[in-house]
Amino acid sequence: MPLTPVDPDMVAAIVTHLEMRERPRPAPIPPAPLRLVRWKQPSLDTYRTLFRRVGTPWLWFSRLVMPDSDLAAIVHDPAVEIYAVTDPRGGEVGLLELDFRFLPDCELSFFGLVPHLTGQGFGRWLMAQAKSLAWRKGVGRFRVHTCTLDSPAALGFYISSGFVPIAREVESFADPRLAGILPRDAAPHVPLLGQPADA
Repeated sequence: MPLTPVDPDMVAAIVTHLEMRERPRPAPIPPAPLRLVRWKQPSLDTYRTLFRRVGTPWLWFSRLVMPDSDLAAIVHDPAVEIYAVTDPRGGEVGLLELDFRFLPDCELSFFGLVPHLTGQGFGRWLMAQAKSLAWRKGVGRFRVHTCTLDSPAALGFYISSGFVPIAREVESFADPRLAGILPRDAAPHVPLLGQPADA
């Protein structure tokens, strides 16, 4: 099979698109010492700080480079719901973002916890919260996408949560670590091949 070369300054990933077309049966939300705090019109700096805290290990960078006006148009839209996950001390340790702008679809735009909370079952708690919030009047499909830069457990987690894979695409983009958008030691599971922009 032929291989497609990827420039050393670029990162390539396979994106899997998933959907859930039926409201799940009611189920209890697993216990967790965490809570959700709705952020209505968060400041862009506050939003980006949490986005970076949760997403740096997985090379999340899209919202870090977006012009302020474009980001504000999303995170301040009343049809976009942003929740911070907080620990018992009130520290912000996770992000849940639901996008209802394109009904009857609801998109699980961002979903994640800081690294030290992964693998402890808290993702099941957060997903239960997400499904409870997403499935409301007017919603006919709940969708999400994940890629091979995410945790190796992410795709299986979404499938076990009731999402069905429906499509795959290849995505490539300039490595955000080389431009200094993310630290060079971010996402060690993705080898850094290129040289910094100022090299």
